[in-house]
Amino acid sequence: MSLNVSLPPELENRVRQHVESGLYSSASEVIREALRLFEAYQGVQAANLASLKADIAQGVADVAAGRVRELDMNEIKQRGRVALAARQPA
Repeated sequence: MSLNVSLPPELENRVRQHVESGLYSSASEVIREALRLFEAYQGVQAANLASLKADIAQGVADVAAGRVRELDMNEIKQRGRVALAARQPA
């Protein structure tokens, strides 16, 4: 299959630079590699989104089951200060 693609000058120059570097023998190779990397990136993004959705569902289930409590920010800060002070040399 043959496909013509229009690129803005900046991207066209970047493709040319990759070919001129010797890492790729043609613009087509650069574009193929870019698409492979883009698809891998999309796979990572999809996995991250699925993980986030699972975490949200778990949080909603925890709320519904009463496994959550209100946070006391002053208590959290105080525990952090105590932990930090314990790490400091005397």
